[in-house]
Amino acid sequence: MANDRQYHLKFDGKNAASVDQYLEYSRIVGDDDGGKMFTPEEFEDYKKNVLPKRMKNRLYTSWSSPTGMDCKLIGPETPCFCKHRYKQHKTDFDTVPTERPIMLPCRQKGCKCATYHYLPMNGSQPIRCSTCKHTADEHSEEQPRLVCKRRGCSKCTGFTSSFSCACGAVLKQHKMIVETAEEREARGHPLGEATPYAAMGGITGFSSMAEGYMRLDPSGRGAPSKGYLEQSITSADNPYLRSNVQAIKSHQMRKKETGLTGPEDEIFDDITERVSQMRRPGEEDMEYYERRHLERQKHAETGRGQTLHANQLKAGSRKAIEDKPSSGRPKSKK
Repeated sequence: MANDRQYHLKFDGKNAASVDQYLEYSRIVGDDDGGKMFTPEEFEDYKKNVLPKRMKNRLYTSWSSPTGMDCKLIGPETPCFCKHRYKQHKTDFDTVPTERPIMLPCRQKGCKCATYHYLPMNGSQPIRCSTCKHTADEHSEEQPRLVCKRRGCSKCTGFTSSFSCACGAVLKQHKMIVETAEEREARGHPLGEATPYAAMGGITGFSSMAEGYMRLDPSGRGAPSKGYLEQSITSADNPYLRSNVQAIKSHQMRKKETGLTGPEDEIFDDITERVSQMRRPGEEDMEYYERRHLERQKHAETGRGQTLHANQLKAGSRKAIEDKPSSGRPKSKK
């Protein structure tokens, strides 16, 4: 089959530079050339006319949770409910519309999509409607009903789903946000660098590709507090951390440059854990592992085995991240 064929293309420096130039062209122009490449003169005129307005009136598009966390930042290739990409919708405006929400209609011929609407996937498969059990691909893109188009389906009154995002909220609790730079900055979310590329949406850097609960910037779960990052290493932590306790403590001692001052020194904060890790005289393997298992259970019961969850920080607000202390694990008690 033709799909099984592999092609190995080799370019010299000159041809590779031509490929880079074409990629740059396609990222700037998108589909605005109608499928026929601009001449060098037309391309320069296009940049002079469009790029200033694009960089001034850029719209940031995101799919956000009830807490304000951007669970999905929309980029040029992110698909819409209508099965077209974000870059195939209207994203450039001479002047930003004053009406809210800002509508981003699909520009593809015959598509009835009135505005961009992100729909998450269940792995690599489209999610299903809770009413008719058919996939999202089998529903109409006409909003707001999004009724099923499958032949013989009459009970579907509109696409609904019980799909839960990684943030814990269900589909209907999320909303599409299309905002200006000023509106996004007022929400406490990063803007990134100005870019001439078309349909960048909410993409502001490499971290924008990650889901909201994985991003440690204000648009995601937020950065962990200093207290959470500096808490003592316990038996509930990653084995890599536990195996490097001695090296970590040695680094702390060298950093202090003052030596040890006594048992109250912070170098001894996890002395109980360090002693517990050592084998006791005459202790068999199974006895050791059983004792360590019971200790982990005890840590969990006393709250020391807690982990940091996204809902423990109010996402989407720099002030909340700075002022609200983290509810991570407390330090071990002496």
